[in-house]
Amino acid sequence: MMNTRRQAKLVWRGAASALLFLTGCGVKSGALQTTTARPAVRQEAAAPRPSSGSPFLDKLVEAAVERTTQQVRYDPAYFSIGYPGGDVPPEVGVCTDEVIRSYRKVGVDLQKEVHEDMARNFHLYPRKWGLKKTDTNIDHRRVPNLMVFFERQGAGLAPTDDARDYKPGDIVTWDLGGQLTHIGIVVNVPSPSDTSRLMIVHNIGAGPQMEDVLFNWKITGHYRYTGPKKTVSSKQ
Repeated sequence: MMNTRRQAKLVWRGAASALLFLTGCGVKSGALQTTTARPAVRQEAAAPRPSSGSPFLDKLVEAAVERTTQQVRYDPAYFSIGYPGGDVPPEVGVCTDEVIRSYRKVGVDLQKEVHEDMARNFHLYPRKWGLKKTDTNIDHRRVPNLMVFFERQGAGLAPTDDARDYKPGDIVTWDLGGQLTHIGIVVNVPSPSDTSRLMIVHNIGAGPQMEDVLFNWKITGHYRYTGPKKTVSSKQ
């Protein structure tokens, strides 16, 4: 007969898998480590810092790098949050929350932007969660929804295997396998092992980290989003 400790462990794993499905942002089995993190590479990297060429994206990069100083426990649970400008508790979050919080620092509320686009074009967004209407608590926290949103904003770029194509401020999404998706921000810190490859700020289980993981998983999306498009009046 299975002992009590092993039963509890299996129950926890099942619950974690279910919660990861809720957010559409997950980690591979065994990667959900919230107490032991690899040291993040900070701004003391010796290589020169490349600029994105965009003041907006340079500020986004600064915001993303600053996120690596925060203590965040990986928690994919569903939260009821305010709208607009709502956020889960600052001490918790998943991969998407690092992107959301970084953009908020530069004046872009992805919760609001994603909701408004989904409300107008709900049929264009993934239906894998069985929703029949928008949900401002969770829609923007799901990687597949952000992918559709960025594409619809004209921010999509072709994924390549050339590290030089990924500039500071770019957003990258990955397929981790097992129906788990992931997202991170390219920052302006070159990899210590290859200066042509930039580091990624992301949260894959140990809180926000800056790591050399660009090609660690299958890239499914590459985006350069500089904020909502300005509405052009139809009046001449």
